[in-house]
Amino acid sequence: MGLINRRQVLVAGAVLGMSGPVRAQPSGGWRALATEPYRGKQDDISFVSPELGWYGNGAGKLYRTANGGETWEKVWEQPGTFIRALGFVDALNGFLGNVGTDYYPGVTDTRPLYRTRDGGTTWTPVDAPGIGIVKGICGIDILQERRIFQGALRDVTVIHAAGRVGGPATMLRSVDGGETWSVIDLRAQAGMILDVRFFDAQNGLVCAASSGDTAQANAVILRTSDGGATWIEAYRSARSFENCWKMSFPSRRVGYATVQNYEEGATRRVIVKTEDGGASWRELPLVDDARVRAFGIGFVDESRGWVGTSTTGFETRDGGASWTPVVMGQAVNKIRVLKQGQGFRAFAIGVQVHRLDG
Repeated sequence: MGLINRRQVLVAGAVLGMSGPVRAQPSGGWRALATEPYRGKQDDISFVSPELGWYGNGAGKLYRTANGGETWEKVWEQPGTFIRALGFVDALNGFLGNVGTDYYPGVTDTRPLYRTRDGGTTWTPVDAPGIGIVKGICGIDILQERRIFQGALRDVTVIHAAGRVGGPATMLRSVDGGETWSVIDLRAQAGMILDVRFFDAQNGLVCAASSGDTAQANAVILRTSDGGATWIEAYRSARSFENCWKMSFPSRRVGYATVQNYEEGATRRVIVKTEDGGASWRELPLVDDARVRAFGIGFVDESRGWVGTSTTGFETRDGGASWTPVVMGQAVNKIRVLKQGQGFRAFAIGVQVHRLDG
């Protein structure tokens, strides 16, 4: 990545240099939670219930809550590790993705993935044959499914951890709950991977960019139907300076993903939507504003969802046909939605952590 383009990406990640004030908008019900101040975009938050969850940041700090985010306790800290992605299976077992070295300043940890067996208090690096090509992780997907094995139903946890921003495009895969791992090399198909989502052990998608050099990159979505052995391109943007950042699937067939654009002077911001399980995608307008850069996305159902951006959030109630600005935090990188009785509870993490009960 060229110096100017790389600086644009780093500045966006640190939430610096944005022109113009952030205008206050209706909150839409989102409430800021009391967390330790952090200057920059925090990247992931993971919950196993509406009450129990964790979030981490680029300073290598991990926090845990047992009351839906009302209070947080720092349970782990490792300077030099950049917590880019989190995924918890249950109250004890979870996985932490480190972005890796040679991209963000101050990151010295070269180990891409960790696991915990005690709720985040201690972490052990994951190992796998060929893991040396995995530079870092930007997204973790936890899939729990039931399979018939020797005539009996068994619960199986399938885990994918993929990355990274700036490249290379690689993925770690486990089909036994993280006990053993294999490496999937996608360097021939993409320059970087920013997110991953599997519907079952065989069918999945990655948000990606065609090149590790942002100036040369188109936003790309790849899909597999054989557990990552082969991949085909489901979407590619027609513009350079773009990547596909995060995705959300409120149902098996309907999904959404954010498209980031770093071209100087560009103002048109779009998301993409699929209605056939990721086989094909179409672009939908988000906003016409050069200050806006899209990050996280989350939907509670096929119609209602949110996008977090560099300036503020946006909400849709009609499946992405129209969007309304809402205050849900600056630079929201991940939105997690959990069912809660007849309603839901959503968490959004960026510079701050916000919660919405619906």
